[in-house]
Amino acid sequence: MPRFTLEEIRYKFANSTDFNELFDAFEDAIEQKIQDVTLYRLLFWNNSLAPDELCLFGEKLAKEFPDLAYDTYMWLASVFEVTYSSYDNFELAMKYYRKAAKAKPKEETPYLDAADCYDPDLNIPPVDSLITFLKSGLKPVDQKRNMLLRLSYLYQVSGNQEQADYYRSLADDLGRNKN
Repeated sequence: MPRFTLEEIRYKFANSTDFNELFDAFEDAIEQKIQDVTLYRLLFWNNSLAPDELCLFGEKLAKEFPDLAYDTYMWLASVFEVTYSSYDNFELAMKYYRKAAKAKPKEETPYLDAADCYDPDLNIPPVDSLITFLKSGLKPVDQKRNMLLRLSYLYQVSGNQEQADYYRSLADDLGRNKN
């Protein structure tokens, strides 16, 4: 039998700073089979939670409701990118972009969002790992042009103009073939 109403859960996710209270509300939401990702986003943005606690909630949510896995991983990646970037050098953001890409292999968004979080002045996340990640998505992703353009840019900022030109050429060819 539910302990909390939907409104009580929503309020706790948004306002509580007590981990046990948040955990109880989360468990109750899972027990009630609430599959509204908007509700869980409130929890993910709760700034009282540490990164490992966010991971715990996100992993459990994705396991309980596989249909929400992609959205959960993308949301966690964006939370880690924005709120914890100075602490972990985007490692957690990249972890969840990879999980999102695995959850929906044909979707380009995890790759593009990961590339967009690159800071060339700090080389965060490391450009080589971003290049590897984007290249891993070229085969399964249907819409490749934007990924090829990001690869071209990443190679250019890394100083490899030959590869930058190569990927720019591939992107241009795809653009011409669509017209």
